Amino acid sequence: MNYKKIIVGVFSLSLLALSVLGCSNGEKETSKPVAADKEIVVGVTPGANGEIMEFFKGEAEKQGLKIKVVEFSDYITPNEALNNGEIDINAFQHKPFMENAIKEKGYKIVDIGKTIIAPMAIYSNKIKSLDEIKDGSKMAIPNDPTNGGRALLLLQSAKLIKLKDNVGFSPSVQDIIENPKHLQIFELEAAQIPRSLNDMDFAAVNMNYAVNAKLDPKKDAILVESKDSAYANVLAVREADKDNPQLQKFVQLYQSEAVRNFILERFAGSVIPVF
Repeated sequence: MNYKKIIVGVFSLSLLALSVLGCSNGEKETSKPVAADKEIVVGVTPGANGEIMEFFKGEAEKQGLKIKVVEFSDYITPNEALNNGEIDINAFQHKPFMENAIKEKGYKIVDIGKTIIAPMAIYSNKIKSLDEIKDGSKMAIPNDPTNGGRALLLLQSAKLIKLKDNVGFSPSVQDIIENPKHLQIFELEAAQIPRSLNDMDFAAVNMNYAVNAKLDPKKDAILVESKDSAYANVLAVREADKDNPQLQKFVQLYQSEAVRNFILERFAGSVIPVF
């Protein structure tokens, strides 16, 4: 019997087993850089972000950049998909939301450029102005910390509530110190809020979901966030890809005059380019 061959075979199998164990027990392999000829997969949410990206896709292809647009129905999955390498870039969130997601989930993502400001607004199927808000009225706000906080800051700007000092961009309902109209505030999934308008007296709706629900902020809103809002939307990528030439080209082409003009013409001021 050739013991030398047996020993070599066992040793090779051991190395293979260790290799398999290393792959299964270790962290996921980091995604490879986006190659020059690779299709860039971008994640968006419905409404303005999706419409703009579909227009941009056509413009980018004229410059030799291949893009696939993937639409997500919520605000959580696009960052998970990006962090896990399922998409290459996303365009749906403002900076405070991204920073909160990084803090809570430990995502290794960064922003590499600004896109739009989509002002939050308050809508109602029951009243036409803030003056008609009655004592004990029911209101819906998004249930994620940054957009919920954004809605509360909007209410404070209208003097409907008062928040604690120094609450930053993510106050919660627990930070309300004055509520003179005794508003009942319900925290709901942002995507569900437009459908809750018949059950609520009024609600704070993110612009992309408002557009998707055929709500016109200029005609239908009873209060619109200031254009000076700090909530500018960003393009986010994985930290490892922040200097990737193809993604840098993506940003450069997105922040073009053609895309800017499309936004201004299509949304007539309800969505504002910030580049």
